[in-house]
Amino acid sequence: MGSYVPNTRKEQEEMLHEAGYKSFDDMFSCIPASVKLKKPLNLPSGLSEMEVARRMEEISDKNVVFKHIFRGAGAYNHFIPAIVKSVVSKEEFLTAYTPYQAEISQGILQSIFEYQTMICELTGMDVSNASVYDGATAAAESIAMCKDRKRHKAYVSAAAHPGVIQVMKTYCFGSNTELITVPAKNGVTDLDELAKMLAADPEAACFYLQQPNFYGCYEDADKAGQIVHDAGAKFIMGVNPMALAIMKTPAECGADVAVGDGQPLGMPIAYGGPYVGFMAATSAMMRKLPGRIVGETTDDAGNKAYVLTLQAREQHIRREKASSNICSNQALCALTASVYMAAMGAEGMKEAAVQSTSKAHYLKDQLVKAGMQTDSGSEFFNEFVTYCPDQDGMRSGDVLRALEAHGILGGLPLNDYAILWCTTEMNTKKEIDNVAAIVKDVLEGEV
Repeated sequence: MGSYVPNTRKEQEEMLHEAGYKSFDDMFSCIPASVKLKKPLNLPSGLSEMEVARRMEEISDKNVVFKHIFRGAGAYNHFIPAIVKSVVSKEEFLTAYTPYQAEISQGILQSIFEYQTMICELTGMDVSNASVYDGATAAAESIAMCKDRKRHKAYVSAAAHPGVIQVMKTYCFGSNTELITVPAKNGVTDLDELAKMLAADPEAACFYLQQPNFYGCYEDADKAGQIVHDAGAKFIMGVNPMALAIMKTPAECGADVAVGDGQPLGMPIAYGGPYVGFMAATSAMMRKLPGRIVGETTDDAGNKAYVLTLQAREQHIRREKASSNICSNQALCALTASVYMAAMGAEGMKEAAVQSTSKAHYLKDQLVKAGMQTDSGSEFFNEFVTYCPDQDGMRSGDVLRALEAHGILGGLPLNDYAILWCTTEMNTKKEIDNVAAIVKDVLEGEV
């Protein structure tokens, strides 16, 4: 560290002498000579600030940045008001980490409290934590909340995001929890099969349903919740916070726990992160929430004050009693979500949600006219699946490559023939019409 700490050779020698050593070799004499590096590290010479900036720009130029995005699948290209970045870039927030001496950090605690309040308003739940790494982590953590000695098996819909299911499997492996997949039928969860599976399993602890699901379809969450509760298990809903602006809340569907990814709430796609996972629950589940909960109270002078009310982390309570080992509350990302929701307001978020879903329905209609095939039936939010027509060996990759040639990131290829499309309020009618025209040309062999 001598190369990085700003002190002189004389100061280093004075510190060594004060510590009782004659030299650096003397200080490290307890380390076997066989493990000591006897030559300098093979590292390139340092660069100036200008050279570093130029080199980083050369590397970043290799990235392909699409101006027109029609892909979601968990990361959504929503408009972010300028005030969001302006507020969260303030050094008071940007440099702040988890408040270990919490009550000194009243500003940070208030921002967390406001975040919790907004998440509760959005989900309809009684209490929210603050918070976890991302939506997949939140979904996996929710399983641990629902387990007890008699009920220790978790169920998840096959129509949930594959990445979320994978993270659940990883967490369940580590906790020796069996994770069972409930099959999907016609793009949604097979609720008849769910009822059979839960009725036959007295060890079922919970069931996770994504709403809207990975394919964009709305699930019958009310019926699913009733089936789960009739079986004595807990009902977990994974939700898109933007869709919550226009759909029934998890609380209205009978959910015990509501989780999701806060990325649509003011966070750019940003190559996959950082995002923030939100978790909310009924009051009966409050003490099982991982992370921490900030509460509002008054001090001895009667003034409003904020405190860490509950902390379920292993750093604050006995490790064997901790419900989580999350070691950061993602405070900056949570603040970002708060500022975004405050800036947009209920009506602004509703407008963004309405535009997202109306444009998705328009895009679907235009793609069908262009020659793509699609399933009919299930209602959807802002994502849907199309299929390449079974003719001349047409593949989804052919369609997506043609779009990329025009600077358009098309939907997510699910296989050789299926594509998961997405729109947000950022997509214009002109863009949608252009996508449909290109797709039509590809299907007709003109590209």
